[in-house]
Amino acid sequence: MTEPEAPSRDPLPHAALPVVDTREVYDAAVADLAGGSGPFAVDAERASGFRYSQRAYLIQVYRRGSTVQLFDPPALGDLSALADVMRGEEWILHAASQDLACLREVGLDPERIFDTELGARLAGRPRVGLGPIVEDLLGIHLAKEHSAADWSTRPLPQSWLVYAALDVELLPDLRDEIGALLDEQGKSEIARQEFDAVLRHETPVRGEPWRRLTSIHSLRQPRNLAVARELWMARDAYAREIDTAPGRLVPDASLVAAARTLPATKRELAAMKDFTGRASRGQIDRWFAAIEAGRTTTDLPLLRPPGDSLPQPRVWADKNPDADVRFRSARPAVTAVAEAMNLPVENLLTPEYLRRVAWAPPAEISAESVGAALTALGARPWQVAATAQVIADAFVTPPQSAGEASEAPS
Repeated sequence: MTEPEAPSRDPLPHAALPVVDTREVYDAAVADLAGGSGPFAVDAERASGFRYSQRAYLIQVYRRGSTVQLFDPPALGDLSALADVMRGEEWILHAASQDLACLREVGLDPERIFDTELGARLAGRPRVGLGPIVEDLLGIHLAKEHSAADWSTRPLPQSWLVYAALDVELLPDLRDEIGALLDEQGKSEIARQEFDAVLRHETPVRGEPWRRLTSIHSLRQPRNLAVARELWMARDAYAREIDTAPGRLVPDASLVAAARTLPATKRELAAMKDFTGRASRGQIDRWFAAIEAGRTTTDLPLLRPPGDSLPQPRVWADKNPDADVRFRSARPAVTAVAEAMNLPVENLLTPEYLRRVAWAPPAEISAESVGAALTALGARPWQVAATAQVIADAFVTPPQSAGEASEAPS
């Protein structure tokens, strides 16, 4: 019988926290961290949704035996002394992929990490957000009311600084708890490979980022798409110029509405009820010029951009029946492996990898050939070891009839 969990408690009251924003205070803060021991717990706060850039406006660093230090990167500039102290040590981050880019932007680039969010997933924990996992494993209720704050605000309120400090002060204990779970489940090597993959991952650059406009699929003609493209480019340039999140100027829905309606004059554009946002009228000349550029350009975009994306699995039965059978057979087999290993199936194997191997399998099906195909796509060695054989078996021995296949994939 499982023992009831102890009730969670709030963190102990926190002393007032200074921000490290001068060179003199910075030197002392770096020396304090150098005097500590063990891995560095690191977090960064951005101003997503408020600023155009994804720069870090506050970086929190802590290790046992030191004081939590809250660095102000815009005020400090050069952080090389901090980078030197942290070099070669393990860094503990929660959801590291969210912070690595802005940390690297200021010269803080870890060599080894322990990602407590990813580690919790691999350990099969049902709740992996920082607040829930701290409560589950440490018994501390961690309020997250400032997670979406505008961290470019100066001066930063003391309640925000306490929130930011707690995000890293608890990470060493959390890392120990998750590390113990991974050890108990024989998943430490799995975690190491996954953490290394996070460090190596490079975010792909989209060739036509304007196509990410919400509801862009509702535009069915190249001319309307051209107007949407020009409006997106005009908004992006202005947002970059004034360092403001684009959606705060004119929301996506307004750009798409204007591209669909194609107002013939500035007056018509200004009269559109669907064209809203704090810069919608103050920059009306900018937006109408973009509409005119889209209306007259000869560089019309394709309705569907070229690429190597696969069709949605729901249409595979018509487009590639053999692939459909392979996928319907392999997917439940992979899911069963994930359940046996107490892993989310998407962490066992990236769903796109399974779809691609099912769509275009090796000429000769075997665990080795399937494993090679998965490796070429980016699967880690442990993932190949866990899935290649079951995928190969499923491809070779598919369901006998459609009725025996799993339910249609979404």
